[in-house]
Amino acid sequence: MKYAIVFVYDDKKSDYQVSVPDLPGCAITEKTIDLGMEEITKAIKSHLAILAEYGEKVPNAKGLESHRQNYILENPHTFSQAFWAIVSIDITPYLGKSHKINVTLPELLIAQIDDKVSKSSDYKTRSGFIASACFTELEK
Repeated sequence: MKYAIVFVYDDKKSDYQVSVPDLPGCAITEKTIDLGMEEITKAIKSHLAILAEYGEKVPNAKGLESHRQNYILENPHTFSQAFWAIVSIDITPYLGKSHKINVTLPELLIAQIDDKVSKSSDYKTRSGFIASACFTELEK
């Protein structure tokens, strides 16, 4: 899952406030952008682990442009101080226990999936690709 994150620099405190709009309450404060990226990634994983522990659904990530436009509307005086990044998180560990199932797919489709998986760092396995596609479709 690719989560949008927003950095807002606080001149008074000389630090960055970093938050994840898709995960309300998931936010940190750091002195540098590099530390912000590192720590927000940890915070996202921790946030998702807590959701999983309580049996809550992993929120689907919305597009960066959608968040940016909402931020401009909600923060008209500070939007120019904000900048955005994307953090890619493997959400598989937060979806619950895995179960092996048999799925019948056409040979050509399997070949296309395998080709996509082999060429993309977004997917580690065929099952991961299929799970991601299912997750996206279920969110509609």
